[in-house]
Amino acid sequence: MIIDSLKKLQNIFNNGIEHKPSSDGISQVFEKKVDRRSSLKALVGGALATTALSGAGCSDNKWQEYFKGNYKLMTDDERHQSIVRLTESYTKRTGNKVNISDKKAIPGTLFGYAFNVSKCQGYGDCISACVEENNQDRDTEMQYIRIHEMDKSNGINFELSDDTFTHEVPAEGHFYIGTQCFHCENPPCVKVCPVEATWQEDDGIVVIDYDWCVGCRYCLAACPYDGRRFNWKQPSVPEPEVNKEQHYLGNRLRKKGVMEKCTFCVQRSREGKNPACVEACPTGARTFGNLLDPNSELRYILENKKVFRLKEDLGTEPKFWYYMD
Repeated sequence: MIIDSLKKLQNIFNNGIEHKPSSDGISQVFEKKVDRRSSLKALVGGALATTALSGAGCSDNKWQEYFKGNYKLMTDDERHQSIVRLTESYTKRTGNKVNISDKKAIPGTLFGYAFNVSKCQGYGDCISACVEENNQDRDTEMQYIRIHEMDKSNGINFELSDDTFTHEVPAEGHFYIGTQCFHCENPPCVKVCPVEATWQEDDGIVVIDYDWCVGCRYCLAACPYDGRRFNWKQPSVPEPEVNKEQHYLGNRLRKKGVMEKCTFCVQRSREGKNPACVEACPTGARTFGNLLDPNSELRYILENKKVFRLKEDLGTEPKFWYYMD
């Protein structure tokens, strides 16, 4: 079964998927393509544009940045100019420099993840590393990763699990399971976005254009894995703690009113590194790799361990597997 799934992913990677529109009215509404101005007018009555750009203090850079196109549709030159504006703005505001990459997907790569339930002890080092690496808001304690503590007598039951535990771990009679964005091969969050602010890259990473997002939160409602996060306030990251090595579609600084989530640390993974959570895990419970590489550790796990995925019946095809030794 695992081999068949991997072959299916290989075919998807090589040939693409034909997405057929649903017959129900709601899906048809979501699938209707609209431009940015129409979306802003429909969702916020045009107030956002008026507020954001009002006043004589709006510089040419801010004006150009606001009205730039959707990142995935930009030319390479337009992407470069956007990054120049962002880096210049950051330096002007803080006096420091930031490196924002726009590195594209590595050819022949389809990223996936495996989580060893037997090894996780609930320490939470992965959460701390993720927060620091991805410049997440400190005031609201935003976290992409959840570690769920489960009573062994209840089995895997998220409704009875605790992801806010503060006691010493591991706790007797309990086990631990981590969740985050699963980077589905058939992501429902992408389908419902009315402005195409979220999409799946060629390496399987589901990303968000933070500047194109209008904050409708449809994607949050559509995700069956609690993988999305919304900025209810302007994110706060103390300047000395800002990770200056960033990716445009990853850990660059966000703003109030937009969605964000795990990106498999795109700023790291596209440089051939593991995500921060994998590197920080003290027990080796996390494995990340290229699903298209038959010699990768990830492929070995999928082909030789008894693995499972959450809510497989939904047809989302998450690229995140669980297994036990």
